[in-house]
Amino acid sequence: MGSPTPGTVSTKQQRIAELSRQMPEAAIRSLSHHMDVEWLKEAYQRTRKDGAVGVDGQTAQDYAENLEANLQSLLDRAKAGDPYKAPPVRRVYIPKADGSQRPLGIPTFEDKVLQRAVVMLLEPLYEQDFLDCSYGFRPGRSAHQALQAIRRQTMNMGGGWLLDVDIRQYFDTLDHGCLREILGKRMRDGVVKRLIGKWLKAGVLDQGCITHPETGTPQGGVISPLLANLYLHEVLDVWFEREVKSRLRGQAFLVRYADDFVMGFAREEDARRVLEVLPKRFGKFGLRIHPDKTRLVEFRKPKEPRDPGGGPGNFDFLGFTHYWGKSREGYWVVKRKTSKKRFSRAVKAIGDWLKKNRHYRLSDQHKTLSQKLIGHYNYYGITGNFRSIANFAFTVRSLWKKWLGRRSQRAVLSWEAMLRLLERFPLPPPRLKRTITLMPAATYVM
Repeated sequence: MGSPTPGTVSTKQQRIAELSRQMPEAAIRSLSHHMDVEWLKEAYQRTRKDGAVGVDGQTAQDYAENLEANLQSLLDRAKAGDPYKAPPVRRVYIPKADGSQRPLGIPTFEDKVLQRAVVMLLEPLYEQDFLDCSYGFRPGRSAHQALQAIRRQTMNMGGGWLLDVDIRQYFDTLDHGCLREILGKRMRDGVVKRLIGKWLKAGVLDQGCITHPETGTPQGGVISPLLANLYLHEVLDVWFEREVKSRLRGQAFLVRYADDFVMGFAREEDARRVLEVLPKRFGKFGLRIHPDKTRLVEFRKPKEPRDPGGGPGNFDFLGFTHYWGKSREGYWVVKRKTSKKRFSRAVKAIGDWLKKNRHYRLSDQHKTLSQKLIGHYNYYGITGNFRSIANFAFTVRSLWKKWLGRRSQRAVLSWEAMLRLLERFPLPPPRLKRTITLMPAATYVM
């Protein structure tokens, strides 16, 4: 079988993007004709091969043994409509930091490939519509850019009032009827609409029983982040930018990453007005604001020598606590540090892993610990957060010493012996990400 031709796929995506730009208010009726075997080959290449298996038990390796025929069969069934049956999603549960369990949906491998192929059709279409305020699960955008946007806009306003909003069970409560209506505004391709409908209706296999949720995005589906983004684009982003901001007395901004978002306001009365109408707006689309986790935070720039208002508050967003602090030059700036909740969660995960794997070879433990530390640094290693990641690195070394010392009951491992071991198996030192670059919203350029 020949290798995929991403250039051909890229050219088709550019055509979709250009058509979307030329017809910004129109519904595109023809998309699925771009999807051929070469398109599915590229979707296959972009699909993770090491994930858990779905209800059919088929692995990526099994699927690859007869890949050409499998992809041709998948294409024929997908475009024929009725012959394609969206298989149930297998539900498993993973433990959370608070002791509860989080449900996780696992589609079949073939379903992941087909969903990826549809995402590749829809992404260039909707990227032309999505606004600059959204950052989650979009090409060329990241959580770090969302963090930088909040910092920049808050400092430009000199601080203000921050509305930190939590949507209750967003991915489980998204209304299917509203979603179909939102999709229909820009996309009316029959094949794509039918496939999305099948995924929304696909059952969930949980402990031998199949249920059919009437709300929510496809469990564990590759297409779920795009559908969720599209929903909040209409419900929140467009509403805020085109209807709300023009009615406010002061400056305001919105930064959203998937279903996590923060609104900033220069004036308190504007923030309170929006807080009052937000539940009503979301209620029209079947969504609910969590009353206990949604906060209005006074986040004003401090005054010298002391702020008579009692000083600024802080808020958490995307794993960081945002607060006002002094720069090296003595100016007030917005700083970020790892939130206590995320720090504790990361430490607990490392400790649980070390406890479970303390009898493994030192070289294997060292390799995995190094990967975990580097992953932590890559996300949390932003300017101003060195103390937090250094503290995390020290805590990990202490946990490693603790669990190595419990490999036997003969003696407790001393720090002197641990330092000698770290000379043989040095762990990566804490490091910061030096730059955060803002990318353009759409990467599909003609």
